[in-house]
Amino acid sequence: MPKNYLLVYSEQLATDIELLSQTIKAPSNSLFQIRKSSSSVYANIREANYGQSRADMLSKFEIALKECSETEGWLQLLFNTNAIDEDTYKTNINLCGGTRRIFISL
Repeated sequence: MPKNYLLVYSEQLATDIELLSQTIKAPSNSLFQIRKSSSSVYANIREANYGQSRADMLSKFEIALKECSETEGWLQLLFNTNAIDEDTYKTNINLCGGTRRIFISL
């Protein structure tokens, strides 16, 4: 059975952000928002796998794509304010980018 890289990347992103948010010092709103957006990417991709229709599946993917963009924005903000280092930023931005590229190819 082929790997579902969309699910793999989104799960890794949500996991990394959750663990990151437990270790960094940043405003609580920023941490709440990035946790919310990254977990929404993962949750919507999982939901899309069991969509009630093709339209429902596509709607979930569109929501996940928007949440992926939001997560990238929060990562940028955390990096700009020195809450995360460059390696952490690049690792998570690459996960977002990989997820986004898969969405676009669909």
